[in-house]
Amino acid sequence: MSNGQWYPPEWPDRIRALAAGELTVATPRRAATVMLLRDRAEGTGGGPAVHMLRRRTSMAFAGGAYAYPGGGVDPRDDDHLIGWAGPPLEHWAGRLGVTTPTEAQAIVCAAVRETYEEAGVLLAGPTPGTVVSDTTGAEWEADREALVARELSFARFLDRRGLLLRSDLLGAWARWITPEFEPRRYDTWFFVAALPEGQRTRNASTEADRTVWIEPGEAADGYDRGELLMMPPTVSTLRTLRPYRTAAEALEAADTQDLTPVLAQARLEGEELVLSWPGHEEFTKHVPAGGAGGGGA
Repeated sequence: MSNGQWYPPEWPDRIRALAAGELTVATPRRAATVMLLRDRAEGTGGGPAVHMLRRRTSMAFAGGAYAYPGGGVDPRDDDHLIGWAGPPLEHWAGRLGVTTPTEAQAIVCAAVRETYEEAGVLLAGPTPGTVVSDTTGAEWEADREALVARELSFARFLDRRGLLLRSDLLGAWARWITPEFEPRRYDTWFFVAALPEGQRTRNASTEADRTVWIEPGEAADGYDRGELLMMPPTVSTLRTLRPYRTAAEALEAADTQDLTPVLAQARLEGEELVLSWPGHEEFTKHVPAGGAGGGGA
């Protein structure tokens, strides 16, 4: 059955080059992405919806694919000036599987910053128990654009506005690493969060041509029918969100999620190239050793 798995045609050649020792493996850049959830109106039934954006078809990487707001860690995301609320950095370092609190801060900051940059939603507040309710207006937009342009660090942004990053509003959910044969690689942590009361999402990303609120099960079904193009990490996380009836349920379950990194493996079996993601057999691809790959099949 055809589905919407993003699969670029150059992968077979790159896999062969990697196997032959002709490809230099790029070091993955750390990144974070957030599955922002919003509960349905009371009495409408169904579970929470997740905020997704569709990458522009002109994008070199995963063009046309649906994804969540996210991006790479900014070197300044570990700035010591950060205002912090929620579990201590030592807790986050253990949960995320990194060595130091500084690394943990950078990853969590990237998750919150990228959500603000790409969706206009800010998981921060003036006190440990509050969160901003409105991020609209010319001054907010000027700050957001300065963050995107890297003219302003996230730590300085929070400090200037007297805000604390609400790390307790995030739950770490999964971790996927881009395959070794990709020229642009990311070591990405997936987080879950609930849309703060009073805030609204919008398409603030220059990389997306549309955004949607959609139930995880509905999005996964669209992928299965070949109607929605996605990468394996997106489909996998959508499926794991499907059982939860509210955003609060999903957040509560975050601490039980396995954060063992998932890294694709490629091997040659007879006349076929086999691409697989350990523990995620549905994404396995078999490509004729002498043939070319195909996108989205």
